[in-house]
Order: sequence, then structure tokens, then C-alpha cells
Amino acid sequence: MSGRLVKPIKVLIALNTAWNLVNFRSGLIRALVARGYEVVAVAPQDEYADHLAALGCRFVALPMDNGGTHPVHDVLLLLRFRRLFGREKPDVYLGYTVKPNVYGSLAAHSMNIAVINNIAGLGAVFIRDGWLVKLVRGLYKLALRRSSKVFFQNPDDLKLFKDSGLVRPEATELLPGSGIDLNRFEVVPLAQEMHPAGKFRFLLIARMLRDKGVGEFVEAARLIHKRWPQAECCLLGFVDAQNPTAISGTQVDAWVAQGVVNYLGVSDDVRAEIATADCIVLPSYREGTPRTLLEAAAMGRPIITTDAVGCREVVDDGINGYLCKVRNAENLAAKMEQMLSLSQDQRKNMGLRGREKMEREFDEQIVIQKYLNAIDAIFSTRPIKSSMSSYQT
Repeated sequence: MSGRLVKPIKVLIALNTAWNLVNFRSGLIRALVARGYEVVAVAPQDEYADHLAALGCRFVALPMDNGGTHPVHDVLLLLRFRRLFGREKPDVYLGYTVKPNVYGSLAAHSMNIAVINNIAGLGAVFIRDGWLVKLVRGLYKLALRRSSKVFFQNPDDLKLFKDSGLVRPEATELLPGSGIDLNRFEVVPLAQEMHPAGKFRFLLIARMLRDKGVGEFVEAARLIHKRWPQAECCLLGFVDAQNPTAISGTQVDAWVAQGVVNYLGVSDDVRAEIATADCIVLPSYREGTPRTLLEAAAMGRPIITTDAVGCREVVDDGINGYLCKVRNAENLAAKMEQMLSLSQDQRKNMGLRGREKMEREFDEQIVIQKYLNAIDAIFSTRPIKSSMSSYQT
């Protein structure tokens, strides 16, 4: 008697940090594993890599120069991806963030591996203009032209790529950001509701980058302190020295010494920090769909963010938060004062409407199902070659 043993479909997922995998893709990884897929998670080694085994996947470290533009480093990354794919032989590659999307996809296409991309915001380089933007757009066009699916996290980025001819329109689809786990991020009472005598806390959760609007937040905090001494403005997130728009740790320390803001460092469980805040602020210049705002809204926190690509999708102005002008500290301060002027019940209701919006539009299960559908579509039209072996009985 003879037969064929079909090994599980192997999915290789790559991002620029293991931290990103753990914090933003855990739900998807668990869903892929639950479906019986073999999942290999790839990123540079960091202290979060050890957490990935608990999700049921296998971690493979892959060095990459995330913030650099040196052509030799990028060619080496392309070669590392090719060696990795030759060793792992995945059936499908899921790429996130710029370098895995570009160089991982180019390597996968060259080896006839199916590719699904996720354009989760275009970063600092697309905010500006010049030769680097042209180069990155050209690389994206090469990397995405044969992808089975290219997901976008907001309609502006999707339109930009379509209008610029960087992607085949029929391969594109819109996602509600990375989605939010509504069971993990539950509504908790507002901080002032728990501690009425405490200060009102504004909290910005992001990497310490100029393009996240950290500078505008600090300047708005200076203005707020003059009229609202009971208000506290806090920063939470990595000091990312590799990014071209990074704010140095020295600068952050200086702001703290001046009494303008409090720096809370980093957190492995952002829920505890959101719970201590009364309003979450993100004055970013451009985003995919900011996960921190989804988390904040899911926990019933009112939000202030910019009327910018990726940010405006999370806030219905005046309903679950306020939209402010981009790169405008004065307007941001005015919106923060508007939030301070609301009653506790008004802020509570604003937060609850944010939770309702998350349940209606941003549930993580929506994202997961779209990925499962995309993988199903790939293997309904092409055979699984790399994962099959035969046996005799």
C-alpha cells in the first residue's frame, strides 16, 4: 500500500524586530498555528525573541540594518533572506516593515515562494521628498509586482501606491490596521475616576521620534502647564537611536529635568500604563494605523491625534476624541485644554464610544480572517511543492 504524507504548510513571517512580532502579530501567529501551519518567525535577535516560542512558532534570528541605507548592507540582507529561504523552504512569506517587505519579497519571488505583504505605514522617508523617496518607491515597485496580496492599513497609502503604479490594483486589500485583541484590551475606569484627587494624565506612547510628534507634544505640555498645573504630560516608549528622526536620550532627560514631561521608559504590558492615563495623545505626522491608539480606545480612553494619514481613521472628531493639526503645538495644546474642560462623565462617554468603534471596525479577528483567506486563495491556485514528501506503507 502506498500513500503520500503532506507536511503542514510552512509560513515564514518577517519583521524588523522581535518586539514587533510579540506585541503586534501574536494573534495572527496563534491563529496560523491553530490552523496547523508550521510558523517560522524571523527578526533580528532581541530580548523579546524568547517570548515567541510560547506562541507555538519557531524563531530564527536574521540581522538587518533597520535604519540604514547603505547599499552593501542591503545587498547582504537580500542574500541572507535567500539563504534563509533556501534552508527553510517556506510555502508562503509574510512581510512587514520596509526592509522585510522589500528585500524579503525580492528574495522570495526569485525562489517562487508566494508572498503576502503588509504596508503598515510608510515611515519617515515617504513624508519627505528627494532621491531616497524615489529609490524606495522603485524598490517597492520591484518587490510588490509579483505579490499574491498586498495589504494596506489606511486608504491614503493604498491610493498612493495605486496611483504611483507601485502595486497591481487587483492584489491590494485594506485592513483595519493590525487589529486589536478586544479580550486582552478591556475597558477600565478612567484614572481620575479611580483617584479623583490625582493629576490629569496625558500620555504619549511611541518611539521617541520627531515624526511621532514628540516635539510638538513637549511644546504643548509647556503651554498647558501655565494654565493647568494639575495636568501631567508623560512619554512612554523606546529611545530609538537607529531611526533618522530619533530624539536622543539626552534630550528626553533635559525635558524631564525642566519639569515639562515625565518619561516612563518602556513597558512590556502597555495596558497598565494606559490604565493610569486619562487621555492618550499621538501627534504623529503619518502612520499606517497606530496600534497604541487602537489599544487606548479599546480600553475606553479618549484620544487626541493628528488629522493625518492613518491617524484620522481611529478618531471620529468630537465623538471618541479630537483631531488636531499636524506639526502644530499650539493647536495640540488647544485640543488638550478642550479635553481638560470636559466633565468626567463626558470623557468617560467619549472613551466608551471609542470602545464601540473598536468593536465595530478594528477587531483583530477581521485582520486574521483576511490573512487566512489570502493564504487559502494562494493554495487554491498553486500546488504546495516545498512541503510535500512521500512514503510507502
